[in-house]
Amino acid sequence: MNKTSIIYGSLALLLLASCKKNEKLNYLYPEDTKPFFEPAPFGMTYIERGSYVMGAEDDELQNFNTTTKRVSVEAFWMDDTEITNNEYRQFVYWVRDSLARTLLAETFPEFMMTEDRRGNLFENPYLNWHIPIEWRNPDFQIALEELYIPEEERAYFTKSIDPRKFVYSYEWIDFQQAAKRKNRYNFDTQAYEGTVINADGDEVPIENRASFIFKESVPIYPDTLCWIRDYTYAYNEPLTKKYFSHVGFDDYPVVGVSWHQAKAFCHWRTEQMNKYQTLMSAPEVHSYRLPTEAEWEYAARGGHERTLYSWGSYYTRNLPGCFKANFKPRRGNYVADSESSTTTMQVGSFDPNDYRLYDMAGNVAEWTCSAFNEAAYENISDFNPSFEFNSSPGDAPVMKRKVIRGGSWKDVAYYIRNSTRSFEYEDTTKSYVGFRCVRTSFKDEFRQ
Repeated sequence: MNKTSIIYGSLALLLLASCKKNEKLNYLYPEDTKPFFEPAPFGMTYIERGSYVMGAEDDELQNFNTTTKRVSVEAFWMDDTEITNNEYRQFVYWVRDSLARTLLAETFPEFMMTEDRRGNLFENPYLNWHIPIEWRNPDFQIALEELYIPEEERAYFTKSIDPRKFVYSYEWIDFQQAAKRKNRYNFDTQAYEGTVINADGDEVPIENRASFIFKESVPIYPDTLCWIRDYTYAYNEPLTKKYFSHVGFDDYPVVGVSWHQAKAFCHWRTEQMNKYQTLMSAPEVHSYRLPTEAEWEYAARGGHERTLYSWGSYYTRNLPGCFKANFKPRRGNYVADSESSTTTMQVGSFDPNDYRLYDMAGNVAEWTCSAFNEAAYENISDFNPSFEFNSSPGDAPVMKRKVIRGGSWKDVAYYIRNSTRSFEYEDTTKSYVGFRCVRTSFKDEFRQ
């Protein structure tokens, strides 16, 4: 066999192999499949996968019985600022308008889409969002009567919409329970044989896949009274009346939001994003969610190891002597870090960390998805660590603790450290706790 024959034979084998490969790809994927590219989500920063030492700093180890652990986290996107009043208000308005359109559709059929352009009836009719709601229209007001505050409860005889009616309902899947070995589907018996803890906290037999689907209905209007409740003998009525609703506070972090409300916002944001993706014939994205405690600390450190604060330093001031975050310096001097505010400040008022994230220290503390447990670091995995617990209504308060991170405008310097962990109860609202979202990213090889 000469050299030329070997070359031609090799080329033929390569051609045959490539043809088989193409046939396989055409079998697995549609012919119109396009190369995947994950665009940067608006307002979010990409955090590359990495490893770091999670936990207390050296000076804490000398005084407290704390542990550290080296962990690794996958890549994710994170909001570059905390969720603002303006952003959360869009969620509130969407819920308000969906309730209004549902009521209007009972009197005005055009508010419900029941058929397509060819006259074919939809199996599941849906709301028509193209028609504007004329709130001052007398006929509309009659149809929306149950959405308003009852007449006997009105202040100064003013007719206004009742925010207590703003309830967001959604479903989620408990993958933790579904993944248990005892809860596997038995293909021999064609049934599930395990048990599941339902929403009421009762252990019941698994009937079918629906046993792992949980339904939530969450009142989502922020608790504006938290400004008064959190402080005894203080005059905070102006913040109660205007902080969430006034445009002057649009770019301030939303507060008075419980852990459940923050999760509902994440679900709503995911739904809106995936509806847009479907409209653009694009694949769905990973869900928006609250960060795990490990993700939050990794992002806060900004790529630095063993530094106290998110700006990569051991000090709360910069070289000219200015404070680097909105907190309570000098143990009570609320104005030392700002000439314009004693409480929250506009997001992004201070320089970002090296991951281009703002306010990872101070301004408002932030909810994470993690449950608070003093021994969590000893039990969590070293890969994408997370300790989560879904409490039931009858559980003791200690079972409803969720980790908050970052410290706030009312906290001393210790609480704005990267490693400091604290907690609040998931069903409480505070004037110093907000949140930001994260979204798991796809692999680096898909990015361009």
